[in-house]
Amino acid sequence: MDLSYTPEEEEFRARLREWLAKALPILPARPSPDDWPGRRAYDLGWQRMLYDAGYAGVHWDASPTLRLIFLEETERAGAPYVGANFVGLLHAGPTIAAEGTAEQRARWLPPILRGEQVWCQGFSEPDAGSDLASLRTRARRDGDAYVVTGSKIWTSHAEVADRCELLVRTDPDAPRHRGITWLAMPMDADGITVRPLRTLAGSAEFAEMFLDEVRVPVADRVGEENDGWRVTMVTLSFERGTAFVGEVVACRRVLGELARAARGDGRWDDPALRRRLGRLDAEFRALWRLTQWNVSAAEASGGVPGVGGSVFKLRYSHARQELYDTAAEVLGPGALDLDRPWVLDRLSSLSYTIAAGTSQIQRSIVAERILGLPRGR
Repeated sequence: MDLSYTPEEEEFRARLREWLAKALPILPARPSPDDWPGRRAYDLGWQRMLYDAGYAGVHWDASPTLRLIFLEETERAGAPYVGANFVGLLHAGPTIAAEGTAEQRARWLPPILRGEQVWCQGFSEPDAGSDLASLRTRARRDGDAYVVTGSKIWTSHAEVADRCELLVRTDPDAPRHRGITWLAMPMDADGITVRPLRTLAGSAEFAEMFLDEVRVPVADRVGEENDGWRVTMVTLSFERGTAFVGEVVACRRVLGELARAARGDGRWDDPALRRRLGRLDAEFRALWRLTQWNVSAAEASGGVPGVGGSVFKLRYSHARQELYDTAAEVLGPGALDLDRPWVLDRLSSLSYTIAAGTSQIQRSIVAERILGLPRGR
């Protein structure tokens, strides 16, 4: 596969850099991390700027290579991340674009692109976690609606969301992978209770969500009834495919900052630290090339990332933790100060071997779908 960029792709990169240089200086100040209404407004405002400049649809309409360039350049320029738009832009939106009906695409995608709606993710449950097939939230058909009862946890951005990509069990008697349905639930429906969860890093972008006889129109189902597991695999392929591209660029930037900090306080004289930084540099360079390979493979197969995303996600999660453990070594006692650079990032890095599918899940996918090993019991 060709991992190089065409002249047209480099032209896209140059135009994007020029626009970012003009757009970023006029952004308003970032709101407080605890101000979720403010963060929603800020993130939606940035998305509107992208829309007006013609970049809002890059995640869906452009080739995987252009998406890669977009994520690389926005991270390098210090542009805002998708923030509260994460689920809509990188999970639900691409899934609807790939699996939704023409009516659903026309109804849901433009508001996401214009920065008018936020989506949240309702996949995990208290007793299911990364084993999504064990979910217990039920949905029974009642005329032109599903009546949903159950609970979700780690529901990203639920407190400010307009809709939720929701997994429910519609056939309790079917094999566990075959009785699941993917719904786009309106968050203003009766019977929804949201309770924010505070993480180890002090943020509250996750929530518990309790569903008590919530009515979701059948028209808000993506894919066929009981075919939700297949649709979910499409969602997860996007989550593990290019969703972490910007973070790889950010990690490479942090690595350079660590090297400069080590030189500044004399720790650079420690050969063990230099070897560790050098190995991490090689690690993230390899991850970047793996990302390019995955994007190239996706482009060759119609745009949906494949199982190579699990290889990437598995190694990236551990490399990120190693990077911020090294940052703690460079900081010394300062690693206990939450106001110091990298400290909160180190705390959040602990979640990466769990988020978007645990490392154990990724190893099983690699073993079964890439190496062809027998399914574990």
